Amino acid sequence: MDKKKKKEDDEKQLVASHRKARRFYEILEVFEAGLQLLGPEVKSLREGRASLDGCFGRHEGGELFLFNFYIPPYRFCTDAANPLDSRRTRKLLMKRADIDRIGRSLQTKGLTLIPLEVYFRRGWAKVALALAHGKRGPDRRDDLKKKAVAREAEKSFKGRYRG
Repeated sequence: MDKKKKKEDDEKQLVASHRKARRFYEILEVFEAGLQLLGPEVKSLREGRASLDGCFGRHEGGELFLFNFYIPPYRFCTDAANPLDSRRTRKLLMKRADIDRIGRSLQTKGLTLIPLEVYFRRGWAKVALALAHGKRGPDRRDDLKKKAVAREAEKSFKGRYRG
């Protein structure tokens, strides 16, 4: 019984994903980080309202930050005197060793830190970050060719062997 309950708690509830990330970047390594959010931002995320388009991570002053992550204002928040910026810079929460390792990796030319998805796990907002290398035009064309070949092979085998 305890294992079943623990397994249910460990599942993630997806809020937003960066669908174009795998198309435009070659993913090298994936990390999980917590997000430092304010109350209305969490409520807005729980409604599934967020966008990762144009979002990126950066290592500054020994800390990781997420830039240009869009969380729309919570519609029931009545704090007009202190409105929140929808695209404000948000701090990422990780262990020091991981932060330092990512910081060293980002100093390599051509590597960038991009978010893949935002989700809730055990009630906490998390973001899946990837160290990635940008794909050039020929790399993307090669991927499209591989997909087309795989699709044709799948189509040719689909109705052939019925038992």
